[in-house]
Amino acid sequence: METLFVVTGPTAVGKTELTLRIAELLGVPVVNADSRQLYREIPIGTAAPTAEQQERVRHYFVGTLGLADYYSASKYENDVLGLLTPPGELSSMPYALMSGGSMMYIDAVCDGIDDIPTVDDDTRSLLKHRLEEEGLERLLEELRLLDPEYYRIVDRKNTRRVVHALEICYMTGRTYTSFRTNKRRERPFKIVKIGLNREREELYLRINKRVEKMVEDGLVEEARSVHPMKGVNALDTVGYREMFDYLEGRCSLDEAVTRIQGNTRRYCRKQLTWLKRDERIRWFHPDEEQEVLSYVTEKAGV
Repeated sequence: METLFVVTGPTAVGKTELTLRIAELLGVPVVNADSRQLYREIPIGTAAPTAEQQERVRHYFVGTLGLADYYSASKYENDVLGLLTPPGELSSMPYALMSGGSMMYIDAVCDGIDDIPTVDDDTRSLLKHRLEEEGLERLLEELRLLDPEYYRIVDRKNTRRVVHALEICYMTGRTYTSFRTNKRRERPFKIVKIGLNREREELYLRINKRVEKMVEDGLVEEARSVHPMKGVNALDTVGYREMFDYLEGRCSLDEAVTRIQGNTRRYCRKQLTWLKRDERIRWFHPDEEQEVLSYVTEKAGV
């Protein structure tokens, strides 16, 4: 495999259709890089590719996990590299195509991820129990004592990252920070990154409409079906947290929808802040389909 094309951008920007067009141009499948679309039980709230889209172009890493399955950016890095490098299934192709908006997953494949130990089941169960019994604020205070450097930079509302840092502290007796080297690793293939973006007002309007469409398509029923598993990491995400509050009577459906829209817009801003730091990304408007396809053709040498 000579070249990995990466299509990325904020949520709801319009990556799916353009990704399909690139896949058809190159004659390759799509390697999904959306961390929530891996879970088979929640296709509506994660805007997973439809059955028709997956029939049109083969997708990897869509609906391959159950909600209770443990997964991480490190495991994703290993799994994707296993596909792209010999004797992997896609290693004989001249090109591969990865698409999604999960920044850590994309960075893991393109640049490598720190060699952070895999958390054992006992430690994971212990921290999950403590989170349920004591709450996030108590765990944050413990993280401040055990790893003050990471405490200063972590998103303190991101339960998953706070808990994971504590899991590493508990399991290794070292700080989570001590494992974070942020060294870029060389890959045995070229990487071409394509970023898609729109004007903010246009993007926000698309986000609002997409959330409304998700509700029309059955988001409430989907959230109700997975509500018994609300404590798993896969559901600690925008869309399901708000819907669980509605199902538990803490807000109206209209309030839940408004909150999903607002929280999705905030996540969108975080995505763009992260992506804009990467000078390797060539940016396009999603409507510039012909320009994107010409750029892909140029970089592929076809």
